[in-house]
Amino acid sequence: MSLTNSSSIRRKAPEEIKPPEGLDPPEELETPEELSAPATGTSSASTEETAAVLPVTLSSPRPHRSSVLPRILRAALTGATKSAAIVALLLAWELAPRFGLVDGTFLPPFTEVVEAWWGLVANGQLADNAQASLVRSFSGFGIAVALSVPLGLLIGWYRPVADLLNPLLQVFLNTAALALLPVFVLLLGIGETSKISIVVYACAWPILFNTISAVRTVDPTLLRLAKSMDLSAPRVFQKVILPASVPTIFTGIRLAGAVSIVVLVAAEMIGAKAGLGYLINASQYNFAIPQMYAGIVTISVIGVAFNQLLVVVEKRLSSWRVPATS
Repeated sequence: MSLTNSSSIRRKAPEEIKPPEGLDPPEELETPEELSAPATGTSSASTEETAAVLPVTLSSPRPHRSSVLPRILRAALTGATKSAAIVALLLAWELAPRFGLVDGTFLPPFTEVVEAWWGLVANGQLADNAQASLVRSFSGFGIAVALSVPLGLLIGWYRPVADLLNPLLQVFLNTAALALLPVFVLLLGIGETSKISIVVYACAWPILFNTISAVRTVDPTLLRLAKSMDLSAPRVFQKVILPASVPTIFTGIRLAGAVSIVVLVAAEMIGAKAGLGYLINASQYNFAIPQMYAGIVTISVIGVAFNQLLVVVEKRLSSWRVPATS
């Protein structure tokens, strides 16, 4: 082939060049404009489906109402179960006098007691007497805790001290606090000192003996592990004995909390001019029976609230414990 023919071939436009026979023409390449243009047909359909599904996929999951409703029902059922006995007692209290099952003069219906309680709240008598009782009770209870817990830890940790003091402690433990009330009145008078002292005496023994038992019943495995780590005696007491003793100690403290209110009410019925015990005793003498029951109900509510407060404190101090699994 001559140079002239070859140059003429080179000068021909690309579209004029035909492929050899027997070969399929090559597919046309997409231009940049075609590449940037949106796809049509099936591609557009898939794009629309993706766009429709994307917001659903990226949206945050919402809690199902079907899962929230059983929780509410379980909580309501638990609350109803716990309060069923109290509701039944109040209902029996209300209906028994009205149907003549008991004498309404000595056991008035619960609604009359509530009215009397509201009257005491309105004239300020309930607040004044409750404040006097709470100051005495909490003062004696606090002193008993401050004295009995360290002494119980000492007696439980050192066996010679326990052997020395145990006979004397058993004598005082088996002597009722109310039996010693005249002795406290004779020695300390009928003022605040005797009332707080009788509360201290009554609360000290449950706390003391539960603390001693808590120290002596610590898991021996924990003690062996602590000794294998070459911990000193004070460190063993701080890291092992004291944390393991908290639940049992708080059992005694909760018992003492109930005792502090009961003993104080009995002490206030003898030679007191204020307090819930004085209110109950004075209402009985004046034959104001609904007011007497109002004072009794107030003492019960205070005792339950105080016990629940101690339960919350115990859970905070013993949060390291692993809850038991059923």
